[in-house]
Amino acid sequence: MAHIRSRKHTHSSHLLALFAATLPAAAMAQETETSLPPMTVKAAADVPFKAEKSANSKLTQPLLDTPQTVQVIKKEVLQEQGATSLMEALRNTPGITMQLGENGNTSAGDTFQMRGFSTQTATFVDGIRDLGAVSRDVFNIEQIEVVKGPAGSDIGRGASSGYINLISKLPGLDSINTASVAVGTANKTRLSADFNQKVGETAAVRVNVMAQDGGVDGRDEVKNSGIAIAPAFALGLGTPTRFYFYSQHVRQNNTPDGGIPTIGVDGFVSTNAFLKNGGKVDRENYYGSKNDYEKVDADMVTAKFEHDLSNGATVRNITRYGITKMDRVMTGINTLAATSADPSTWTVARLRQRTDQENEIFANQTSLNAEFATGFVKHSLAAGVELMYERQKTRSFGTGAATINGVTYAAIANPVANLYNPDSSTTLGTPYATGAYVDGKTTTAAFYLFDTLKLSERWMINGGFRAEHYKTTTEGRTVVTANNLLLYPGYAVNDLAPDNLEVSDNLFSWKVGAVYKPAANGSIYAAYANSLTPPGGANFALSASSSSTSNPAFDPQETINMEIGTKWDLLDKRLNLALAVYRTENDKQVSYNAVDSTYSQFGKTRVEGVELSAVGQLTNFWQVSAGIAQMRTKALDNYSFSTTNGVTSSTGVRWSPDLTATLWTSYTLGDLTLGGGVRYVSEQKRLITGDSAAATNMPNIPSYWVTDLMAAYKLSKNTNLRLNVYNLFDEEYISTLNNSGARMTLGTPRSAMLSANFTF
Repeated sequence: MAHIRSRKHTHSSHLLALFAATLPAAAMAQETETSLPPMTVKAAADVPFKAEKSANSKLTQPLLDTPQTVQVIKKEVLQEQGATSLMEALRNTPGITMQLGENGNTSAGDTFQMRGFSTQTATFVDGIRDLGAVSRDVFNIEQIEVVKGPAGSDIGRGASSGYINLISKLPGLDSINTASVAVGTANKTRLSADFNQKVGETAAVRVNVMAQDGGVDGRDEVKNSGIAIAPAFALGLGTPTRFYFYSQHVRQNNTPDGGIPTIGVDGFVSTNAFLKNGGKVDRENYYGSKNDYEKVDADMVTAKFEHDLSNGATVRNITRYGITKMDRVMTGINTLAATSADPSTWTVARLRQRTDQENEIFANQTSLNAEFATGFVKHSLAAGVELMYERQKTRSFGTGAATINGVTYAAIANPVANLYNPDSSTTLGTPYATGAYVDGKTTTAAFYLFDTLKLSERWMINGGFRAEHYKTTTEGRTVVTANNLLLYPGYAVNDLAPDNLEVSDNLFSWKVGAVYKPAANGSIYAAYANSLTPPGGANFALSASSSSTSNPAFDPQETINMEIGTKWDLLDKRLNLALAVYRTENDKQVSYNAVDSTYSQFGKTRVEGVELSAVGQLTNFWQVSAGIAQMRTKALDNYSFSTTNGVTSSTGVRWSPDLTATLWTSYTLGDLTLGGGVRYVSEQKRLITGDSAAATNMPNIPSYWVTDLMAAYKLSKNTNLRLNVYNLFDEEYISTLNNSGARMTLGTPRSAMLSANFTF
């Protein structure tokens, strides 16, 4: 039963009042009175943090009866927290950790792992894959759905541990407009607005806009600036035939962050007698150049059609074209040098990197949802066809002196920086284009079918599959080096050799689950599913290297997931509790065989874990979103070889903490709302092999706690003020660490954001 927070009357209550007012007159006009039975009016349930169903048409049942871990992060949670990016939003679910990137100075946008596997290439918008190494904003997001466990039957290739599905804001028949103005520490400012206007009886337009500018707390020089607009219109709302046309356009102009050295942090290791006892650098130190930049242009256009058939079925078609361009020049840091005991003379090497990448996608999905019965069995069917074209082109750049393909390039000057007093005004050269590039394309044609069979009020069986044919083609040019010379016979070092590879195959993914309902408000389930990751499945960049998982000669990796769990809606369906126990095993990983000195697919990774969550209302005015996850990772028969360290064996998975927990809660006292949250992440291992040479710099990310607070006050019917304080106790912790352990980004220090929110 819902709990009405305001004293606004519904249309039903107005009609009842009008009807009651006419009763005395009617009684006088009639000789006999007619007694009406008592009436009870119940409003629809309104639990801001809790979702009843997924917006994904492939998940046909309420979340309570879906045999899989699915967490929905609603916009109300994001608004209370003042979250503006996808990475900030994902802090609301346990089992997800953020990364900094590869060794050197890569900065790869939204980079994260879920349940021990990389997930950034499994990010979707309205069920369509969203490509690009960019940082996503949530200004145009209705809710974020986190689906855990292998989901190859849902989305196709590469879903080793699940996927993230962002649900766009679409026009509705309610003419409600909102705007927000926010100012914060580090000179941050942000403006966002959501305008939704009814046009006629069945049409509406909606426009979401965002503009932001400012620095980054605890960092010199680093800045984030961007503007975005997302216009949309809809026809046929409230009718059997509906049409939506919407787009999103984002422009970012940022100063990227190359991180700071890890020297002096507890756990830091160095073979240099001076450095091993060195102090920490100032967290605000900026080791790049004032000329560093990151420019992102991201555009997508979508047309969506829905039609309700006379038998209760619904047919849908969604077509999208999207293109994202990212051009970035950034300075990272790596090797430290100290030749005396005087710290003022110590230096750190600066590495210049340029990334020029373009991602393109064209997708068309046609689907059918229907409910029907065969005998005593009730069916909820979802079937569809998906056609996709995906492309990623990445250009290569160099900094050293070289003659490539007959063209001579001068070395780019990269002077070292003073370790404790870097100078961002130092002139640094921009990496030159070598002429090398990787242009990868994948075309996919897929058919899927899911069916939930309701055998009785107690039992349901859920199953489905996805059959797809894909073709990946990589065209490019590679600079021949001493390390890859054998792969290019007939070419010499510094030649530009063609790199044309192709692979095509058929993939079949499936899932099956059983649900038992001991009560109407609870379920117990068991599920079994797989997913497949073919060579080049992440970025379409095939490789001829015998040790690369992107070698087209290799089979797709297969991930099997087993999960049992239970879900309960309590407190009159206001609070959901969920418990899941799972085991995931990824097979056919490329591993080195020391017997014959070859690479083959006999390696495995096993992840086992338990997750518990609670989302909803404890009372009419007390909201909560909480989760805790325990995870254990193990690498099996996972070997690699290098000329420096010989054969090494992996024992686990990087950046996979044993325990993560998150809590956000708020309580409303009249016009005042108070809230806060805590996040905990246990130790994250970087060093997962016996490689002694890797036992330098930081071997892991230490565990940490972070506490945030929020206070909001309703000034009037249409105006609300909110203050968010982040990292209340100013905890200093490593947020992300690169693969060598040489550089890190620290978590946000104590900071604040004041927002004024308007409804009109």
